[in-house]
Amino acid sequence: MARRDGVYTRKDRPGYWISWIDFSGKRRQRKTDACTLKQARNALAAERLRVEQSKTLGYNPPGEETFLDVSVRYLKHQAARLSTKGFDRTRGVVEGQLNPAFAGKIAAIRRMDVQAFVTHRLGEVSAGSAIRELGILKHLLNYAVECEVIPANPAANVRPPKAPAGRVRYLQPPELKHLLELCPAWLQPVVALAATTGMRRGEILGLRWLDVDLANSTIWLPQTKNGEGRRVYLNATAKAALESIHPQTVPTNGMVFNLNGDYVGHTFKKACEELGIADFRFHDLRHTCASWLRMSGADIHTVAQVLGHKDLRMTARYSHLSPAFLGEAVGRLDGVYDDPRDHSVTTPKQLPAAKPVKVGRKNTANGTRTRSLRLERAAC
Repeated sequence: MARRDGVYTRKDRPGYWISWIDFSGKRRQRKTDACTLKQARNALAAERLRVEQSKTLGYNPPGEETFLDVSVRYLKHQAARLSTKGFDRTRGVVEGQLNPAFAGKIAAIRRMDVQAFVTHRLGEVSAGSAIRELGILKHLLNYAVECEVIPANPAANVRPPKAPAGRVRYLQPPELKHLLELCPAWLQPVVALAATTGMRRGEILGLRWLDVDLANSTIWLPQTKNGEGRRVYLNATAKAALESIHPQTVPTNGMVFNLNGDYVGHTFKKACEELGIADFRFHDLRHTCASWLRMSGADIHTVAQVLGHKDLRMTARYSHLSPAFLGEAVGRLDGVYDDPRDHSVTTPKQLPAAKPVKVGRKNTANGTRTRSLRLERAAC
């Protein structure tokens, strides 16, 4: 194998090969399409010029990779880091929306292209869907930056559309009682668990008896929506719902509910319609649990742990308070204003009555007379 100025040939393969040191200090080797030694040297000179440009700019210039090439690598990268459902959602967005919208070189994508994509999607899907798609696009372009495919993320400063307001729909206790009575017997434990634990429909239908500990009134969810496990605590109602269907002999890895999610949602919606409850979905039982917890005095951090939220803003969105509860809370101020008190660190003490207002007169520097207003109060 003879080497000539970084250009060499190989005995096992025809053609010319080139070797050079890249921007990061690593040796690179590749086969060229050159048919002559002069063409091979020109290819080597082009690579060395690209290295010098990188040193001048301080980063590698954009490569020739297309968006499709990077998206394939991105999906392989995400497959080992997301849950099965999470990866399916990501792959659906990448293959169904992003790849067709950004065909061509990934380095050619500009901020205005990303903004045009978001605007176009807002005309087809909800704001929440557009926000999720933009988030996946930003993450994919950040991955391209980490792989030194592009120097910067063109979507970094693109502002997402305004998120829709959270739903305020939840049931009052009498409504839930009537709804449970109207549901089929097989659906009642599912509805009771959702309303008393705040678990999602997928978490409930994916329960295994192996993860249920009735002795300690807990459930362990090994995989949740945010990718982490969560411990769920059972109250008396939730525990009674599970005990009502608990088999005498629990099979290994046996499922608690062998039900289809779509069928559960359809049957639940039908029961709501028969009872006259409009605009109420199965997921709103989770809202109901959060709202009842808040109106029972639980703080927002406790509700976040029960629901498995990492962001308190999500908990604030779910936890709604009824007008009657808010009116009662404001009414408590009547007792505060009736009797003004000075609250010390240890014990409150009654403030002494104020003396009448005295109006005095005093001379100023220019000879005019002014009135001063003073409220005297005995020393406490």
